[in-house]
Amino acid sequence: MPTWYDLAVDKRQRQSETIPSQWRIQLPPESALNVISSPETCGLLTPEEIEITNVSVEILLLKLAAGEWSSFVVTTAFYKRAVISHQLVVVPSIQVNCLTEIFVERALARATELDEYMKKTGKVAGPLHGLPISLKDQLCIKGLETTMGYVSWIGKYAESNAVLVDILYECGAVPFVRTNVPQTLMWGETFNNIFGRTSNPHNRSLTSGGSSGGEGALVALKGSPLGVGSDIGGSIRDPAALCGVYGLRPSYGRIPYGGAVNSMEGQDSMPSVLGPLSGSVGGLKIFMEANDEEYNLADHGRGKDLCFAVMWDDGVVIPHPPVKRALEMTKKALIKAGHKVIDWTPLKHRELSEVAYLSVISGSQAFLQFDIWRSGSVEDFAITTSATGEPLIHTMLPDDKKETFLPSLRTQGGLTAYQLWQVQRYRRDLRTEYMAHWNATSSQTGTGRPVDAIICPAKPYAAPPHGRNRSYGYTVAWSVLDYTASIFPVTSVDPHQDTKQPPHEFIDDFDQEIYELYEPQAFQNAPVCLQLVGRTLEEEAVLAMTEIVDLALKG
Repeated sequence: MPTWYDLAVDKRQRQSETIPSQWRIQLPPESALNVISSPETCGLLTPEEIEITNVSVEILLLKLAAGEWSSFVVTTAFYKRAVISHQLVVVPSIQVNCLTEIFVERALARATELDEYMKKTGKVAGPLHGLPISLKDQLCIKGLETTMGYVSWIGKYAESNAVLVDILYECGAVPFVRTNVPQTLMWGETFNNIFGRTSNPHNRSLTSGGSSGGEGALVALKGSPLGVGSDIGGSIRDPAALCGVYGLRPSYGRIPYGGAVNSMEGQDSMPSVLGPLSGSVGGLKIFMEANDEEYNLADHGRGKDLCFAVMWDDGVVIPHPPVKRALEMTKKALIKAGHKVIDWTPLKHRELSEVAYLSVISGSQAFLQFDIWRSGSVEDFAITTSATGEPLIHTMLPDDKKETFLPSLRTQGGLTAYQLWQVQRYRRDLRTEYMAHWNATSSQTGTGRPVDAIICPAKPYAAPPHGRNRSYGYTVAWSVLDYTASIFPVTSVDPHQDTKQPPHEFIDDFDQEIYELYEPQAFQNAPVCLQLVGRTLEEEAVLAMTEIVDLALKG
């Protein structure tokens, strides 16, 4: 019987054989940390393919609908760029991939089918006609393996498509690759025992985030115009922010999850959601098929004289200098564009994080004896890995010397039904309290409405070195509240502007640890993104306001 290691080696070999030999490139030297422009300088892409992979999703769909570019040509261009990206995000001395499933022939056959349909009917097959879309390695495609980073799931071929995959096919899209995830999904970085680690293309010594890290890296390298990730506590927003792309965490149930695989299935207290990542706000809007009335901000003064609130910190962790600069830039741009900006007072953000995961904040004095994620995580992970004896990953550090984030998700836990009910009740009470807190801002805005949206850090830092992504409160809190949230790029780390500041009065040991993490040169070129938060099921409004903020920043 093969060992788990043998199974992983065989899977990697089979994956390698799916890459066309003519699409292999000469890898950049280990000293080349920033590989963001390498797809266009490696010599593999034609000028037309470079043009195709640089236009927005909106332009792509227009040109596909007009017949200026065929789906076959567009899919080939993005497939080549995706495979180039797959080879580029190799951390020196570590075998790595941002892709998991590569199915060139199937995708090109689908593209040819769409071209023939258009030639025969003169019509597009749907609103996403001919558009290549990448999928996180949770979304099952019939006939393909879906490992989700588990060696134990190698050889697990899907008998049917996930519901969202069927919808994308019905809309005329071309699913063309699946992307890397961490083992168990419950990590803010991307590493597993099959495909290895996905690094950040802006600086390969830094993490791409997780758990949708393969998507974040691929979209950042323009190897996909539009990708689908998942988010339980930040798994879309985290990699989008660290890789410098746009992302959206919809509210629960807005995007169908049926037929997708997951960790901790049956845990419905704080469900995971599916959502898009793209190189533009327009890509997110197209994916969501935004309702025009809501997108026109009918409940937000039709987009005129909006009032945004800036949350400078969450009262738990103070952001690094580049993040503070991004907040200041955004506030200045919005005021210049004619909008009002006030300060947001965070309410019980430590408690919100602890509802999801008790020890997510190191050194805090936990007031709960239990939390949602650990209610069954230890048993879930143990059962899944037991089939092959695959070791459970306990650290994201490359040197494997020190356990970092969420170790007790893997070693401690288990609640009675009654205990879980209590934490669910407490979450309900926090949501009620936060809604009242938000509504009370109507006395401060001058618009007669409460604050239209909150702008805050997505992380207290830009992309950190591998194994050091430890702070999740800035995304987890909004997941606990089930607020819709987007990610938008603002700037990048500049060691000359973003110098290390003298120590502030630390909130606790964890705040001090995050402060000490920042060394400007280590974060060089890392993107700095922010988060825009709306209320539950306000996807259209959040996208519209993100577009307003984005345009203000671009001036």
